Amino acid sequence: MTRALDSLKGLFYKPRPLGAAVVAALWMSAAAAEVVSGAQIPDGSQKVGENRYRAPGDFEKTLEYYKSVYPASAFPRRSIVNQPGVKALHIVNPSGKNFDGVNIYEANDEVRIYVVPVQAVAAPVKSTPGGKSAKKPESKPKGKKSR
Repeated sequence: MTRALDSLKGLFYKPRPLGAAVVAALWMSAAAAEVVSGAQIPDGSQKVGENRYRAPGDFEKTLEYYKSVYPASAFPRRSIVNQPGVKALHIVNPSGKNFDGVNIYEANDEVRIYVVPVQAVAAPVKSTPGGKSAKKPESKPKGKKSR
């Protein structure tokens, strides 16, 4: 009688890499997150204003979340403020699509997230074939005429 451990099946067994399990866990946690203007917000965040959210965890836990969602190699980081009692970090969105970046800051024992919206680009002034701008001339305000 041969036992299962003594069989040749054990020679071909290759353990699955731990990295695949970690990636799957991160993907599942990121997939459940809310998306605001293309930026992911941690699950459980509370909206406190336009593009502003209160993070459910502490500053370090929030940074860990964003390291998994937006890797530092592809999304550069900049320190905004480093004062006693205040920490702030800006994550740049290099593509510039949907949002310019994400600000994460801690003040008064509270972690907040601000999704920096894309700046509206002013429309260029069209010119006519004669080289003059197509803007209408400004009319002067009408008022009483002095005699």
